Amino acid sequence: MRRFASFFVVVGFLLSPVLARSQTPAPTPDLAAHRAIYQLTLASARGDIVAAGGSMAYEMIDACDGWTVRQRLRITITDRENRNIEMGTDYATLESKDGLTMRFNMRQTAETAVTSETEGTASLLSTGAAGEAKYKVPGEATKPLPPGTMFPTLHTVAILEAARAGKKFLAIPLFDGTVATGSQDTSVAIFSWDPPKEHRFPVLAVLPSTRVRIAFFDKASATATPDYELGMRYWENGIADDMTMDFGDFVLRATMIELSVLPKNC
Repeated sequence: MRRFASFFVVVGFLLSPVLARSQTPAPTPDLAAHRAIYQLTLASARGDIVAAGGSMAYEMIDACDGWTVRQRLRITITDRENRNIEMGTDYATLESKDGLTMRFNMRQTAETAVTSETEGTASLLSTGAAGEAKYKVPGEATKPLPPGTMFPTLHTVAILEAARAGKKFLAIPLFDGTVATGSQDTSVAIFSWDPPKEHRFPVLAVLPSTRVRIAFFDKASATATPDYELGMRYWENGIADDMTMDFGDFVLRATMIELSVLPKNC
Protein backbone atom coordinates (compact mmCIF):
# COMPACT_ATOMS: atom_id res chain seq x y z
CA MET A 1 0.00 0.00 0.00
CA ARG A 2 1.95 2.97 -1.25
CA ARG A 3 -0.82 5.49 -0.66
CA PHE A 4 -3.45 5.95 2.01
CA ALA A 5 -3.50 9.67 2.59
CA SER A 6 -4.08 11.19 -0.84
CA PHE A 7 -7.72 10.46 -0.42
CA PHE A 8 -9.26 13.90 -0.22
CA VAL A 9 -7.65 14.36 -0.82
CA VAL A 10 -7.94 14.60 -1.12
CA VAL A 11 -8.80 17.59 -3.27
CA GLY A 12 -7.70 20.74 -5.30
CA PHE A 13 -7.16 22.21 -8.84
CA LEU A 14 -7.27 25.86 -10.04
CA LEU A 15 -5.91 28.22 -12.72
CA SER A 16 -4.26 25.58 -14.88
CA PRO A 17 -4.30 25.85 -18.68
CA VAL A 18 -6.69 22.90 -18.58
CA LEU A 19 -9.13 25.08 -16.65
CA ALA A 20 -9.32 28.05 -18.99
CA ARG A 21 -12.30 30.10 -17.85
CA SER A 22 -14.98 31.78 -19.86
CA GLN A 23 -15.35 35.54 -19.77
CA THR A 24 -18.05 35.12 -17.09
CA PRO A 25 -16.58 32.61 -14.62
CA ALA A 26 -18.86 30.53 -12.43
CA PRO A 27 -18.83 31.34 -8.71
CA THR A 28 -16.30 29.47 -6.59
CA PRO A 29 -17.96 26.52 -4.78
CA ASP A 30 -18.87 27.22 -1.16
CA LEU A 31 -17.07 24.37 0.61
CA ALA A 32 -18.66 22.94 3.73
CA ALA A 33 -16.77 22.51 6.98
CA HIS A 34 -17.72 19.04 8.14
CA ARG A 35 -16.92 15.81 9.95
CA ALA A 36 -17.61 12.44 8.37
CA ILE A 37 -17.12 8.76 9.22
CA TYR A 38 -16.76 6.20 6.45
CA GLN A 39 -17.08 2.43 6.62
CA LEU A 40 -14.55 0.59 4.44
CA THR A 41 -15.44 -2.75 2.83
CA LEU A 42 -13.65 -4.93 0.31
CA ALA A 43 -14.86 -4.40 -3.26
CA SER A 44 -12.35 -6.69 -5.01
CA ALA A 45 -8.94 -8.27 -4.39
CA ARG A 46 -6.00 -9.58 -6.37
CA GLY A 47 -3.22 -11.96 -5.34
CA ASP A 48 -3.07 -13.12 -1.72
CA ILE A 49 -5.60 -10.69 -0.22
CA VAL A 50 -8.84 -12.44 0.79
CA ALA A 51 -10.42 -9.87 3.10
CA ALA A 52 -10.04 -6.19 4.00
CA GLY A 53 -12.04 -3.55 5.80
CA GLY A 54 -11.87 -0.72 8.26
CA SER A 55 -12.92 2.85 8.85
CA MET A 56 -11.95 6.41 8.02
CA ALA A 57 -12.62 9.60 9.95
CA TYR A 58 -12.36 12.91 8.11
CA GLU A 59 -12.65 16.46 9.42
CA MET A 60 -12.47 19.75 7.54
CA ILE A 61 -12.57 22.94 9.61
CA ASP A 62 -12.81 26.54 8.43
CA ALA A 63 -9.82 28.23 10.10
CA CYS A 64 -10.78 31.67 8.73
CA ASP A 65 -7.73 32.27 6.54
CA GLY A 66 -7.28 28.60 5.77
CA TRP A 67 -8.71 25.08 5.86
CA THR A 68 -7.59 22.54 8.46
CA VAL A 69 -8.01 18.92 7.39
CA ARG A 70 -7.52 15.84 9.54
CA GLN A 71 -7.90 12.27 8.36
CA ARG A 72 -7.54 8.99 10.26
CA LEU A 73 -7.62 5.76 8.25
CA ARG A 74 -7.53 2.24 9.70
CA ILE A 75 -7.54 -0.92 7.56
CA THR A 76 -7.22 -4.61 8.45
CA ILE A 77 -6.06 -6.94 5.66
CA THR A 78 -6.33 -10.74 5.74
CA ASP A 79 -4.22 -12.95 3.46
CA ARG A 80 -4.73 -16.52 2.24
CA GLU A 81 -2.86 -17.88 5.26
CA ASN A 82 -5.39 -16.13 7.51
CA ARG A 83 -2.86 -13.60 8.78
CA ASN A 84 -4.24 -10.18 9.71
CA ILE A 85 -2.24 -7.03 9.10
CA GLU A 86 -3.40 -3.74 10.58
CA MET A 87 -2.46 -0.64 8.59
CA GLY A 88 -3.20 3.00 9.20
CA THR A 89 -2.61 6.58 8.20
CA ASP A 90 -2.86 9.78 10.22
CA TYR A 91 -2.79 12.87 8.02
CA ALA A 92 -3.20 16.58 8.76
CA THR A 93 -2.84 19.77 6.73
CA LEU A 94 -3.40 23.50 7.08
CA GLU A 95 -3.91 25.09 3.66
CA SER A 96 -4.35 28.81 3.09
CA LYS A 97 -7.55 29.78 1.28
CA ASP A 98 -5.59 31.48 -1.48
CA GLY A 99 -3.97 28.11 -2.22
CA LEU A 100 -0.40 29.42 -1.88
CA THR A 101 0.85 27.85 1.38
CA MET A 102 0.38 24.57 3.19
CA ARG A 103 1.66 22.75 6.27
CA PHE A 104 1.48 18.96 6.25
CA ASN A 105 2.08 15.98 8.50
CA MET A 106 1.51 12.31 7.62
CA ARG A 107 2.34 9.00 9.31
CA GLN A 108 1.66 5.51 7.95
CA THR A 109 1.95 2.37 10.06
CA ALA A 110 1.80 -1.39 9.56
CA GLU A 111 1.10 -3.16 12.84
CA THR A 112 3.18 -1.05 15.26
CA ALA A 113 5.93 -0.07 12.83
CA VAL A 114 6.07 3.29 11.10
CA THR A 115 6.42 2.60 7.38
CA SER A 116 6.29 6.16 6.03
CA GLU A 117 6.29 9.64 7.54
CA THR A 118 6.39 13.17 6.17
CA GLU A 119 6.29 16.65 7.71
CA GLY A 120 6.97 20.09 6.32
CA THR A 121 5.67 23.14 4.51
CA ALA A 122 4.99 24.02 0.88
CA SER A 123 4.46 27.30 -0.93
CA LEU A 124 3.76 28.66 -4.41
CA LEU A 125 5.03 32.01 -5.73
CA SER A 126 1.55 32.88 -7.01
CA THR A 127 -1.54 31.13 -8.33
CA GLY A 128 -0.48 28.88 -11.21
CA ALA A 129 3.23 29.54 -10.62
CA ALA A 130 6.03 27.26 -9.46
CA GLY A 131 6.96 26.74 -5.81
CA GLU A 132 8.78 24.46 -3.42
CA ALA A 133 8.16 21.96 -0.64
CA LYS A 134 10.43 21.99 2.40
CA TYR A 135 10.54 18.72 4.32
CA LYS A 136 11.57 18.24 7.95
CA VAL A 137 10.68 14.52 7.90
CA PRO A 138 11.86 12.00 6.68
CA GLY A 139 14.85 14.31 6.32
CA GLU A 140 15.71 17.91 5.61
CA ALA A 141 15.05 18.41 1.90
CA THR A 142 13.63 20.92 -0.57
CA LYS A 143 11.71 19.75 -3.62
CA PRO A 144 10.67 22.03 -6.52
CA LEU A 145 6.99 22.22 -7.41
CA PRO A 146 6.26 22.76 -11.12
CA PRO A 147 4.04 25.57 -12.44
CA GLY A 148 0.36 24.76 -12.11
CA THR A 149 0.81 22.72 -8.93
CA MET A 150 -2.17 22.78 -6.59
CA PHE A 151 -2.71 21.87 -2.98
CA PRO A 152 -5.55 19.53 -1.96
CA THR A 153 -8.44 21.89 -1.18
CA LEU A 154 -8.19 23.91 -4.39
CA HIS A 155 -7.81 20.59 -6.19
CA THR A 156 -11.38 19.86 -5.08
CA VAL A 157 -12.56 23.34 -6.03
CA ALA A 158 -11.16 22.96 -9.53
CA ILE A 159 -12.83 19.58 -10.02
CA LEU A 160 -16.17 21.05 -9.01
CA GLU A 161 -15.73 24.08 -11.26
CA ALA A 162 -14.75 21.88 -14.20
CA ALA A 163 -17.66 19.50 -13.65
CA ARG A 164 -20.17 22.34 -13.47
CA ALA A 165 -18.72 23.79 -16.70
CA GLY A 166 -19.18 20.46 -18.50
CA LYS A 167 -15.49 19.54 -18.74
CA LYS A 168 -14.59 15.85 -18.92
CA PHE A 169 -10.87 15.69 -18.15
CA LEU A 170 -8.21 17.47 -16.08
CA ALA A 171 -4.45 16.82 -15.86
CA ILE A 172 -2.78 18.80 -13.07
CA PRO A 173 0.23 18.39 -10.75
CA LEU A 174 -0.83 17.96 -7.13
CA PHE A 175 1.16 18.34 -3.93
CA ASP A 176 -0.50 16.87 -0.85
CA GLY A 177 2.55 16.08 1.32
CA THR A 178 1.93 12.33 1.48
CA VAL A 179 5.14 11.34 -0.31
CA ALA A 180 8.70 12.56 0.18
CA THR A 181 9.38 13.08 -3.52
CA GLY A 182 7.38 16.27 -4.04
CA SER A 183 4.41 16.69 -6.35
CA GLN A 184 2.62 14.03 -8.35
CA ASP A 185 0.78 14.07 -11.64
CA THR A 186 -2.97 13.55 -11.51
CA SER A 187 -5.47 12.70 -14.21
CA VAL A 188 -9.12 13.35 -13.45
CA ALA A 189 -11.99 11.87 -15.44
CA ILE A 190 -15.30 13.70 -14.89
CA PHE A 191 -18.39 11.68 -15.76
CA SER A 192 -21.34 13.90 -14.94
CA TRP A 193 -22.88 16.98 -13.32
CA ASP A 194 -26.08 15.64 -11.79
CA PRO A 195 -29.07 17.52 -10.39
CA PRO A 196 -30.10 17.08 -6.74
CA LYS A 197 -31.54 13.69 -5.88
CA GLU A 198 -32.64 11.74 -2.84
CA HIS A 199 -29.91 10.93 -0.34
CA ARG A 200 -29.80 9.50 3.16
CA PHE A 201 -28.25 12.76 4.40
CA PRO A 202 -30.75 15.58 3.72
CA VAL A 203 -28.04 18.25 3.51
CA LEU A 204 -26.73 16.52 0.37
CA ALA A 205 -30.12 15.77 -1.19
CA VAL A 206 -30.60 19.42 -2.19
CA LEU A 207 -27.23 19.78 -3.96
CA PRO A 208 -25.96 18.88 -7.44
CA SER A 209 -23.06 16.45 -7.59
CA THR A 210 -20.44 14.96 -9.89
CA ARG A 211 -18.92 11.52 -10.34
CA VAL A 212 -15.13 11.54 -10.86
CA ARG A 213 -12.13 9.21 -10.96
CA ILE A 214 -8.62 10.41 -10.10
CA ALA A 215 -5.39 8.61 -10.97
CA PHE A 216 -2.12 9.54 -9.20
CA PHE A 217 1.24 9.08 -10.95
CA ASP A 218 4.80 9.23 -9.65
CA LYS A 219 6.70 11.89 -11.64
CA ALA A 220 9.92 9.90 -11.33
CA SER A 221 8.41 6.73 -12.80
CA ALA A 222 8.38 5.93 -16.51
CA THR A 223 5.37 3.62 -16.19
CA ALA A 224 1.91 4.63 -17.36
CA THR A 225 0.35 2.68 -14.48
CA PRO A 226 -0.95 4.92 -11.67
CA ASP A 227 0.29 4.44 -8.11
CA TYR A 228 -3.24 4.75 -6.82
CA GLU A 229 -6.75 5.47 -8.11
CA LEU A 230 -9.71 7.03 -6.38
CA GLY A 231 -13.31 7.19 -7.54
CA MET A 232 -16.03 9.18 -5.76
CA ARG A 233 -19.11 11.33 -5.92
CA TYR A 234 -18.47 14.97 -4.98
CA TRP A 235 -21.31 17.21 -3.95
CA GLU A 236 -21.27 20.92 -4.78
CA ASN A 237 -20.11 21.76 -1.23
CA GLY A 238 -17.04 19.50 -1.49
CA ILE A 239 -18.36 16.60 0.61
CA ALA A 240 -17.53 13.20 -0.90
CA ASP A 241 -19.20 9.79 -0.67
CA ASP A 242 -19.59 6.51 -2.54
CA MET A 243 -15.83 6.09 -2.99
CA THR A 244 -13.64 3.35 -4.38
CA MET A 245 -9.98 3.25 -3.33
CA ASP A 246 -7.78 1.15 -5.63
CA PHE A 247 -4.48 0.25 -3.94
CA GLY A 248 -3.40 -2.22 -6.63
CA ASP A 249 -3.66 -5.47 -4.67
CA PHE A 250 -7.19 -4.69 -3.55
CA VAL A 251 -10.01 -2.18 -3.90
CA LEU A 252 -11.97 -0.76 -0.97
CA ARG A 253 -15.39 0.84 -1.05
CA ALA A 254 -15.90 3.74 1.38
CA THR A 255 -19.47 4.52 2.42
CA MET A 256 -20.29 7.53 4.58
CA ILE A 257 -22.19 6.44 7.70
CA GLU A 258 -22.02 9.67 9.72
CA LEU A 259 -22.00 13.32 8.62
CA SER A 260 -22.02 16.59 10.56
CA VAL A 261 -21.86 19.92 8.76
CA LEU A 262 -20.00 22.38 10.99
CA PRO A 263 -20.77 26.09 11.42
CA LYS A 264 -18.44 28.62 9.82
CA ASN A 265 -17.37 31.01 12.55
CA CYS A 266 -15.44 33.40 10.33
